[in-house]
Amino acid sequence: MKLNKIMLAVSVVMGMSSLAHAGDPVHSAADQGHGKVTFHGSIIDAPCSIDPDSVDQKIELGEISNVALEKSGSSTPKPFQILLKNCSTATLKTVTSTFTGAEGVDGKLGITGEAAGAGIVLTNGDGTKITLGKATKAQTIQNGNNTLSFSAYVQGDGASVTPGEFNSITDFTLAYQ
Repeated sequence: MKLNKIMLAVSVVMGMSSLAHAGDPVHSAADQGHGKVTFHGSIIDAPCSIDPDSVDQKIELGEISNVALEKSGSSTPKPFQILLKNCSTATLKTVTSTFTGAEGVDGKLGITGEAAGAGIVLTNGDGTKITLGKATKAQTIQNGNNTLSFSAYVQGDGASVTPGEFNSITDFTLAYQ
């Protein structure tokens, strides 16, 4: 008898639960995964579009020995690119790039984190050092897709180098002529 009352109570609760979700389309079927897609972008007044993969890049410089950075030593340059899409050279035929960020010792891009005694040097594709806040040499663009090539490497500041992880951020701005 006691078992019958328990079964009756469970049946009533289950029935009420089913009624609560009967008109709810979200709960009418089992949730087998859900999410959200957010789209973001901007329309720019420029002769080229910037490839979405170039807008927010993360360049891994690797694990660099502190011994390699002593006495202003440096790591191996790591290439990176800014891809330009669907360019039209009807009126503007060259582009410069300006990189900005927190400046460290000797004009290098500063680093934050546990590591210290080093900074990041940016170069053009030809190996010429880039001065933060100053436009690079103009590069000719062609109709269609173009690739702007750069490199980055870590260089010691000449003092002792403290091992640890580091981060650094540079922003780039393109200017067409």
